Amino acid sequence: MFELVFTRRFSMAHRLLSGDSERCALPHGHNEYIRAHLRATNPTALDGHANMVMPFQRAKGVWHGFIDNHVDHALQLAENDPLLAWFAGNEPQRARRILVTPGDPTTELLACLLMAKLNAFLAADGGALTCASIEIEETPTNTVRYSGDPLAVLPQPRTAPHCWWRRADTTISDT
Repeated sequence: MFELVFTRRFSMAHRLLSGDSERCALPHGHNEYIRAHLRATNPTALDGHANMVMPFQRAKGVWHGFIDNHVDHALQLAENDPLLAWFAGNEPQRARRILVTPGDPTTELLACLLMAKLNAFLAADGGALTCASIEIEETPTNTVRYSGDPLAVLPQPRTAPHCWWRRADTTISDT
């Protein structure tokens, strides 16, 4: 079976408040690579003419625009992080650049949220492709790969249809 694999790089900042690491509790950043593996939902033989599952530009266009224009250089914060209220009160124009997550914005959680978002984009484009797996390289030595249904492992009850990662729009927050 063919897989279309797309890689994108983005810079981000986050902080993790629930763990034991004081280093990670302070806002800090990473330059990450995200690699999406797409598969045909109904695989068929090549047609003898175009011989492709889907043109690359169509398959990756919305996704790359979303990563480049909304995820890149976004601050990732948990929905209960007090910095959200600070931004809302002091710099509301920047609050839209905050990617808000259900709990700490770990690489594992981000992989599932972004896989769900990519699947929403693909479904809105007719559903010919689905994301089979996604990898996020947080550092050159730390990578998370997820395959399966991302909604099955996301914190409950945050899998409701209205969540930003379930919508085929460019939002990164429900606040």
